[in-house]
Amino acid sequence: MSIIEQAPAVAAYTVDQFCAAHNICRTRLYALWGEGRGPRFMKNGTRRLITAEAAADWRRDMEAASMSSQPV
Repeated sequence: MSIIEQAPAVAAYTVDQFCAAHNICRTRLYALWGEGRGPRFMKNGTRRLITAEAAADWRRDMEAASMSSQPV
């Protein structure tokens, strides 16, 4: 029986990792934070980290906002 190795699940994204995973640029992410529409984050020193839960909540919020603004 072989063991299948999987990459560990991401617990928290750095800004660059989040941008790469969500296909947005850093400028847009910081603009979203400035508008109050960015994902929640925590600080570790000067670094911003976005938890997997915060990323999932943000995606859900963005999807809901997109659905409510589309004509039926």
